[in-house]
Amino acid sequence: MLTIGLADKLPNFRIDLNRLDDATNLVRATTLKNYPSLNVPFHSRWRHFFVNGEDRWAAIANTKAWRDAAQRARAEFDLAIVSVLLDAGAGPGWRYRDSATGTSIGRSEGLALASLEMFVRGTLSSNPDEPLRADADALQRLSAETLRAGCQASDNNPLIGIEGRAALLRSLGNAIAVTPDIFAISDTPRPGGLFDRLAGLAKKNGKIAAPTILAELLRQLGPIWPSRLSLGSVPLGDCWKHPSIVSDDATNGHVPLHKLSQWLAYSLIEPLQTAGISVTDIDGLTGLAEYRNGGLFVDAGVLAFRNSNDAARDHDVASSLVVEWRALTVALVDRLAEGLRQRLGMDAKSLPLAKVLEGGTWASGRILARKRRPDGSPPVKVVSDGTVF
Repeated sequence: MLTIGLADKLPNFRIDLNRLDDATNLVRATTLKNYPSLNVPFHSRWRHFFVNGEDRWAAIANTKAWRDAAQRARAEFDLAIVSVLLDAGAGPGWRYRDSATGTSIGRSEGLALASLEMFVRGTLSSNPDEPLRADADALQRLSAETLRAGCQASDNNPLIGIEGRAALLRSLGNAIAVTPDIFAISDTPRPGGLFDRLAGLAKKNGKIAAPTILAELLRQLGPIWPSRLSLGSVPLGDCWKHPSIVSDDATNGHVPLHKLSQWLAYSLIEPLQTAGISVTDIDGLTGLAEYRNGGLFVDAGVLAFRNSNDAARDHDVASSLVVEWRALTVALVDRLAEGLRQRLGMDAKSLPLAKVLEGGTWASGRILARKRRPDGSPPVKVVSDGTVF
């Protein structure tokens, strides 16, 4: 997609790589401001559980008497998987009121806090004596009304895609229930059962590569996604078509993005590390095709609408414009990462994409969005069903 765009042959966007330096300099400044020592954490769900400097999950997990490291890891997999799947865009109007501080928090951080509090209350567990878990039985029964209440959503506090989010979690429960060989190795079926599967793959040398985590997520959770494209009866999830991508086989026109799955892969690294499993090839995953990273390139002028009227229109997530924008985002994050590492004197091992995003492109995209638009919304208006980004 980037190669076609650099030849000025894409239908929706023009690319100006001369503006990439400005975007890279902003990301450098943002990274140094947020992490002066350059000890940048991974861009994962765990960052969003910090509220006013307090790590809410750690405060809970560090005081619980876990039977062993695996029990904690399963709980953290439960929480991360459910919380990430709930994290498609919330919309500009929704807020979650934190009961501890009274603060109203929106977007990803608000969704993270809502999912954490539901998890702690046992909303996702079918065992009243063990609230810190999610399991197939509870997920299969999860209603849109329960999720709406848990997220404090209402007509006056609208959260887009409630029905889609609830349906996705029910699908998760169904997929787990029918694959006990993966999700019930050491317990009843639960998302956290995937930890035992990955631990088994790492058993030989105590290591697992990040792309292997993603491969397992795509393979095991592929059936949960709403019906979109499929190949050979295999559902492809966050994969779309674009007329400019041409091949001579069955993948003709297909553009795989897998934003939530990749972010989930990033979010499972820390629980694995806490359990004593080393994760290698962290830079083997891509940047994330979502609206903060993508918005950075539009707002910085690297990407420009070919038709200026498209900035004001709503676009379906399957439209060629959105697919094009998201694919270009992934490719441009790679380009930006190269320049950022040069400026900071680092390499892909010390500053993998998971840290470039956190440092980083995601935060810089939010900064520019707030400067350009009062509500901080992205520069591309996407109609979401609550299951993409």
